[in-house]
Amino acid sequence: MSQLVVMGNTSLKGEIKASGSKNSVLPILAATVMIEEPVVIKNVPELRDVQTMISILQQIGKTVSFENETVTVMPGEILVGNVPYELVKKMRASFNIIGPLAMICGWAKVGKPGGCNIGQRPVDFHLKGLEAFGFRITEEHGDVMAVIPNSFEKEIVYALPFPSVGATEQLMTTAALMEGSKITIENAAREPEISDLQNFLNACGAQIAGASTPTIKITGVRNLHGSEYSVIPDRIETGTYLLGTIATKGDVKIHGTRSDHLISLLSILEEMGAGIEKGQDYLHAFWKGPLKPVRISSEPYPGFPTDLQPIITAVLATVEGTSVIEENVFENRFGYVDELNRMGARIKVSSSHANICGVDKLSGAEVVAPDIRAGAALVIAGLAADGETIINNVTHLFRGYERFQEKLRTLGAKITFYPDEE
Repeated sequence: MSQLVVMGNTSLKGEIKASGSKNSVLPILAATVMIEEPVVIKNVPELRDVQTMISILQQIGKTVSFENETVTVMPGEILVGNVPYELVKKMRASFNIIGPLAMICGWAKVGKPGGCNIGQRPVDFHLKGLEAFGFRITEEHGDVMAVIPNSFEKEIVYALPFPSVGATEQLMTTAALMEGSKITIENAAREPEISDLQNFLNACGAQIAGASTPTIKITGVRNLHGSEYSVIPDRIETGTYLLGTIATKGDVKIHGTRSDHLISLLSILEEMGAGIEKGQDYLHAFWKGPLKPVRISSEPYPGFPTDLQPIITAVLATVEGTSVIEENVFENRFGYVDELNRMGARIKVSSSHANICGVDKLSGAEVVAPDIRAGAALVIAGLAADGETIINNVTHLFRGYERFQEKLRTLGAKITFYPDEE
């Protein structure tokens, strides 16, 4: 089992650069299926999930290269609309390919996806939306088959039951090629990554408006053309390092990031009493004294990000007083709490709430990372704790954080990775 060994009592100090957004580049790569000209995507993080999506594109016939933070997708004859489950099971974002692939091949068969075990994340919203577009959807033996209709309705309106990021991305991308149709997606997700996908598609000739609002309108076009595009910085990575700085009483400046994508987190950090400086293209976090407890509710954007919920919990574990966190997105997001409690935290979970009674100090222990963000939370807890922390099952981390060890070491962390013995 892979491990990270983290030495405690470390203050993170220094400067790093934000990586490109994982949650932007994955749906953008999925969208390249519909583009039969060269596409160049810049500021791409080198992550396992990105490699998985590249493998999927290669499997269906695209020629793809990845070097120097740049992915080039070249046109190729798409031979099949079938994506093997061995690739799909690795991450949930792989399912975003079913609509675009069907638009090109006339049909697509994709297995139901895997990914982090943080709660029920069914693809029902994707499928119901595609059915509302006129697709014929069937499910058998764990696979989903999508077949396009002979023609699309001229006016289509679909209201998402929940502002799902993945479903919004899937439907917006698919609709871009529904020539002759005007499509409205209501109750759409509003995350910055949705706007980034819209900007990419429009750069390729799509006609989409409304991203970052609850209503997105698309006018389908005949085809999309190639383009060169640079993805936004990763707000969750930035938030992780900001929180790690505060947890360890450090002083870190993060370049190449955007404060307007992290308004809810920055507001909470300021409420807690953390030092925050916002620049045009950087964020600077620093310790300026004891922190205050807070109440937080994770919500769809622009609310507090569920992906940062485990990480801020690790910070609040040593803040005097009682903090309360309510999780409103994934019901199993608190799966890491027992691991933090093994390190001396006093956290009690009841239904969707966690009550955190701050302790003076955490102590190093051997723990297990259940998912990407929980793994990051345990690393940060380990950096702030007394002694040594051994974190097992850390391969999750490399799905979501580029050069994680390298960046932490740049900031002064003593951290060692031991890969699986295979």
